[in-house]
Amino acid sequence: MQVVEKKSVMTKIDGNITTPIGFQAGGIHCGIKRKRLDLGYIYSTVPAITAGVYTTNLFQAPPLKVTQDSIEKEKKIQAVLVNSGNANACTGDQGLQDAIKMQSLFAKKLDIPDHYVAVTSTGVIGVHLPMEKIESGINEILHDDYVGATQFEQAILTTDTGVKNICVQVVIDGKTVTIGGAAKGSGMIHPNMATMLAFITTDAAIAYEDLSAALKEVTNQTFNMITVDGDTSTNDMVLVMANGEAKNNMLTKDHPDWTTFVDGLKVVSESLAKQIARDGEGATKLIEVQVNHANSEEVARAVSKSVISSNLVKTAIYGTDANWGRIICAVGYSGQPINPEQITVQMGPITVVEKGLPYSFDEEEAKAYLQNENVQIFIDLHQGESSATAWGCDLTYDYVKINASYRT
Repeated sequence: MQVVEKKSVMTKIDGNITTPIGFQAGGIHCGIKRKRLDLGYIYSTVPAITAGVYTTNLFQAPPLKVTQDSIEKEKKIQAVLVNSGNANACTGDQGLQDAIKMQSLFAKKLDIPDHYVAVTSTGVIGVHLPMEKIESGINEILHDDYVGATQFEQAILTTDTGVKNICVQVVIDGKTVTIGGAAKGSGMIHPNMATMLAFITTDAAIAYEDLSAALKEVTNQTFNMITVDGDTSTNDMVLVMANGEAKNNMLTKDHPDWTTFVDGLKVVSESLAKQIARDGEGATKLIEVQVNHANSEEVARAVSKSVISSNLVKTAIYGTDANWGRIICAVGYSGQPINPEQITVQMGPITVVEKGLPYSFDEEEAKAYLQNENVQIFIDLHQGESSATAWGCDLTYDYVKINASYRT
């Protein structure tokens, strides 16, 4: 009897965080910012199993503490409330009370328990929230005029130049499962969670422990592999809400379609991570650094992040200068056990270093390649079988302009 191997199918669709069954979102201008939308929400018709990863900054903002405590109670939430323009960070006990009040007000509006609401904030640090404006916004936000994924995507932005979203579908137990995502992030972006917020919704039925493990694994391969400027912020996190409305059999690591789901989660996360990296403040290019043939994945990650974090590499790419010496320098100070005499470096298709030594190349051809919006750097360590990829952007004059006047 012939055995037919089952092939997993993943489809990228024109959707968003409200495409999975049972999710709604919206956004409103409540007055935190002068004109733009600044208060957004996601709502599931039923409580959703929820997992999160959070900033590593020791100055963790009050909203994150409230959200983590809420998820811990039942491993599920039903709504997320986000404000932009004010981070509610370094605001002491008043900041904590404000975050709790935000949660309570929105829970009452939705008629759900307080701990079913996650809250988060992004924006200027050290300023108390304008709670009267936020309360007024909460009272109005569920109105039909403010419903829509686009409104939510716009409401969470700070210095971003545009919204960030993606949606994919996979087949689990013969049923269509949808995974949608939205994110914000432009500056203060660095590996190990930075000033970014990412929200992922799915109608998959999945066990909490396995969802949490999958999110951590995928985050290490995606969100923790981007950098814009080396700064790690106080507020930021990735949340995944899974409400089970696709009615598949419960997903666990032992489910035959487990890898299909994880692959979908990774595609969504990687896309959002790359959109954040490309939208770095003042950026003109997305830079991808791929390290191959390392002794371990940890080595490959460390080397790729070292190169993508180098301001000298980033400024060289901005200036379309094929200065491979800056790349070699960043590899060398990554702190990893590498053999400098074995390294090969390519800028796109152009080899610039071979076995640790300069390789003859056409400077004009290299300059022309670096003028592309997407620039790839390939580093072959010739030491093992592991690989990793990191993403970032070039460093421009506009980055200084934007951040020199961020509060004004």
